[in-house]
Amino acid sequence: MVFTIIYYITAILLYIVAIPFLIYKSFSQKYKIAIPAKFFLQNNPPFQENKIWFHCCSFGEVRAIKPLLDKFDTNDLVLSVITDTGYAQGRDFGIETRYLPFEIFLPFWIRKQKVLVVVEAELWYMLFLVAKLKRTKTILINARISDSSYHKYKKFSFFYKYIFSNIDKVYAQNDIDKERLESLGAKNIEVIGNIKLANLPKVTKELIKPSNTTIITVASSHESEEELVLKAYQKEYGKLIIVPRHPQRFDDVYNLISKYSKNLGCSYSRYSIDNSFDSDIVLIDCMGELNNIYSISDVVILCGSFVTHLGGHNPIEPAFFGCKIISGEHIFNQKSLFESINGYTLIKNDELENILKQIDNLPKSSLGTIGDIQPILDELY
Repeated sequence: MVFTIIYYITAILLYIVAIPFLIYKSFSQKYKIAIPAKFFLQNNPPFQENKIWFHCCSFGEVRAIKPLLDKFDTNDLVLSVITDTGYAQGRDFGIETRYLPFEIFLPFWIRKQKVLVVVEAELWYMLFLVAKLKRTKTILINARISDSSYHKYKKFSFFYKYIFSNIDKVYAQNDIDKERLESLGAKNIEVIGNIKLANLPKVTKELIKPSNTTIITVASSHESEEELVLKAYQKEYGKLIIVPRHPQRFDDVYNLISKYSKNLGCSYSRYSIDNSFDSDIVLIDCMGELNNIYSISDVVILCGSFVTHLGGHNPIEPAFFGCKIISGEHIFNQKSLFESINGYTLIKNDELENILKQIDNLPKSSLGTIGDIQPILDELY
């Protein structure tokens, strides 16, 4: 009780000191919704009672729990998040979504729920404490503590013991994580692997891979990214398959390929007209083919990461097929998913040409420990 009082008073003092800064930041386009919601409860009412409450940090975590969310009626679910991208993804899934308020508001904001399911490292003291006081079951899923983070956690082990005292069940990714979590005071831990790898991609059509050549796939590309690749590409590197993210750009990308192919001395084609992969550069101008393309690819240039504002795309799919993954450095929406795979290469835009010259030496990607969501479902039903 003494610790809780000291913690809460400290949080109030920090909040008071931060109010001028928060008001100032709330005028910026980036934070004009999130800051008022989290720190002033604007348009951010409590959830109704007796729901299954999931809490995630951001976009990647919300995407990762999609296989779990799909097992329930959306009317039974509520979701809290920290970031704008997480909020948008939750709304896209059709789930009632809120920004998690700052901790001083939680005693008045949280209502009794059937269960609180927190993803990974969202270890907010007041969140778990108040949920328990409201007679809500608390679960931490996909728990993981990296080598570098563990030393930081150990320095504040006394604090984490207070947090874990209010968590009923922990699902860890592996045995090492279990040992580290136990040392921090966690109890009732079960190892079930990485749930981000529970929903693996499926091939809908068996494609015939061209022989004696390297297949380089430009995956989910956005404006400016195709041109970046075409400027760095040479015919001797292998066949180039370009899969734009948005279908409305198919014609523009085809015209761009036509322009560059003349200088490169390359043949080119549209997949909707010729699906043989005989051309040097192939535009995939139809939807739903990306996993099929990954299955015959040697190298994947994973786009959405060579522009600053998009935050990257899902690396688990090409890693499932053992492709060599090249990604830009702007992967802020996908960091947690990149942490779930092995063997990828992050580069700056101006490094692409040099990397393509070295693709034979790049590591193949692979998945980490595949998770099983059934134990979580058994706990929730």
